[in-house]
Parts: sequence; structure tokens; C-alpha cells
Amino acid sequence: MSDFKQTGSITTLHKLPGYSLENIEDQLRKHSKRNPMTLILPSLFSELEGPALQGILDELKHADYINEIVIGLDQATEEQFHYAKEFFSCLPQKTKILWNDGPNLRAIADDLEARGLGPKEAGKGRNVWYCLGYILAANNSKAVALHDCDILTYTRDIPARLFYPIVNPALDFEFCKGYYTRVNDKGQLSGRVTRLFVQPLITSLKKVLGNTDYLDYMDAFRYPLSGEFSFSTDLLNMIRIPSDWGLEVGILSEAYRNTTTRRICQVDIADNYDHKHQEMGEADRQDGLSRMSYEIAKAVFRKLGTEGTIMDGAFFRALKAVYLREALDMLERYDADAHMNCLNVDIHAEENIIEFFSGSILDAGEKYLESPRETPFIPNWMRVISAEPDVPERILAAVELDNA
Repeated sequence: MSDFKQTGSITTLHKLPGYSLENIEDQLRKHSKRNPMTLILPSLFSELEGPALQGILDELKHADYINEIVIGLDQATEEQFHYAKEFFSCLPQKTKILWNDGPNLRAIADDLEARGLGPKEAGKGRNVWYCLGYILAANNSKAVALHDCDILTYTRDIPARLFYPIVNPALDFEFCKGYYTRVNDKGQLSGRVTRLFVQPLITSLKKVLGNTDYLDYMDAFRYPLSGEFSFSTDLLNMIRIPSDWGLEVGILSEAYRNTTTRRICQVDIADNYDHKHQEMGEADRQDGLSRMSYEIAKAVFRKLGTEGTIMDGAFFRALKAVYLREALDMLERYDADAHMNCLNVDIHAEENIIEFFSGSILDAGEKYLESPRETPFIPNWMRVISAEPDVPERILAAVELDNA
């Protein structure tokens, strides 16, 4: 981003003139001796056949400061798992694949689910949770970073800039969130859920509830829905992973709960970022951006509830009305920004999206009121290991057997 201003309750690490990837990587190689780094790649098998992942691997081949790369592989048959082992074998780093649908890890998952200790819903949250469990069991890392496997504009700057704030001993951060610009190949502003839903939703909540520490914290993030973040392994035992599509917002809330804002930062990791785009989905909130906005709203409402906020039907109706006004005003700002940069914003289409998203607020609010006992988070690994002390060894054995 083209500024250097520090705003909000967290530190922002900009990309300024003078930045050198080579210099950062040289420092990371030195720090890696005392602070080994592990990168998580949560992947569907279909992404191995997509246009992005091979380019990601070509860049990661040169990130020799990374000690280990852990791939969480979902929706893969046995034949596809063997193909994946060959596909990722080009990486020079130590590499482990968690075949989440294989019989060895599936047996562990069945045991944990039967005791209410493991996630029952498939998805990115479940994938990441098991990857974190493996990393804790291996006990050979001081810093962990994660990014998606569908990034079309991937460069080596992404892992380098994510790891640096965590492993540099001159700094004191435990959690780091990536941010970036979103412009697609058609010259249009992307990031619809962030621009048209999350940002105006947080602004609306501050208008309805007044400033709170949590809302000020959430408002400080430039791209709260980015799937790229890093943290120290000291946080791993304590962090609970959301089991639904509220993963990114849920992890931000967990970082807020488990450390101080002084030890949380965000970093500019890319000049531009593009990946596969979700469809809007239908009003039943079962898939696409429809489901994403619905589950993000639920995650925010649940967190506000734990902060002592009292919400009822009248609250959610008022919030929807405020959101509509705030989102339309925000759209005007983005339209002006697009004009200045010779980009395109389809005002008609985006106003329709805003109206569609406003329904997510009411639906999520209704669900929150109907299910006050809902437990959206997967138990953290500290609790799992307390109940099942042999789980780390079982996970290590299962992964080693699959990767043999």
C-alpha cells in the first residue's frame, strides 16, 4: 500500500521503498537456526489440477529457510493421494502430506468425533485443525504460516513477509495477518465480501453499539478475510479453529482472546492478489458468498455475545438498516477510487449484492437467537491431548505410515 500511517490498535507493516526480498530471506535463513518455520498448505485435490498450485511450488522451491511444508489434502482417493505425493516431491523442504480421507487419519478422526473432541464438518477449518495437531505432535517448529493453494499471483514475498514478524527476535509479535490489494484481470475491484459486507458491517456495529475494544480491533484489519496468516507455536495449543466458513474471522477473534493487540500485526504481502472467485450462491445460505457472509456474521455475533453484548430481534433489524446505508456509502467511495485508478465497479450489480448480503445479517441473527448453545469452535489441542494423551503419537504414526 502506498502509505506509512499507523492506525488502529494493531501494528501495520507496510511495503515501503527500500524493501528487499533478498535481504528478508537472508535474515530468515539466519533466524531459522533457532526458530524453525513450518508452512501449512490446506488443499483440495482439485487444486493440484488447477492453474495456481504449480506456480506456488515453483516459488516455494527457493524458500529454503522453511524447515517443513505440511500439506493438508482433502477429497482425495488412494490413487489421487499417490499422485499428490509425486506432485509435491519437487519441493526441497521436508514435506509431509496429511491424507485426511485415508484410513489411518480417518480412524483417529472417528475416535475424536465419537468423544466430541474433533470436527464433524468437512472443510478448510477441519483441514487446518489436523495440520496444527500434526505440527504440535512433531514439536519441531517455532513459527507456523498458512496460505491458500489457489493464489494466481503468488510470489515468494508472501511466506517471507508472513514469517518475518514472528521469527525476528528484534520484534515481539505472536500473530500476523496478511493484507493486499484485490484487482482482477478484467480491471475490476475484487474482494466483494470484504468491501461490501465485512467492512460496512463492522462500521455499522460500531454505530449501533458504540466503540468497543473488540470492534476497534476488527476495524483495524485492512483485509480481515485474507487466508494468509502466521503465528508462534506458543499460540497453537490455545487457539480454537472454527468449523464453518467463518474461519478467518474466528481466528482473528481467537488471537484477540489469547494474546494482546501489542503482539498482533498485519503485513502487506502482495502488490495485487487474485485467486478463484466464488459464485454468489442462493438465499438458502448453503454455498458461495451467500454462505460465507452468513457464517461470518454468525461468527461476529457469537464473539460479541461472549463480550457481553445483548442482542435481540430488534437489534438485528436495526443493524440491517444501518448496514444498508453504510454499505451503499462505502460503495460510492470504492467507485471513486476505481475511477481514479482507471478500474471498473459495476454499481448496479454491487448494489444488488449489498441487498443480498443484508439478508445474511437477519438470517445469522435469527440463527444466533435460535441456537444460543451452539459450539462453533473445534476444541483446542490442549483439551484434546488432555483427554486423549496418546493422540499426538497416533497422528505422527499415521502420517509417517501414509508418507512412507
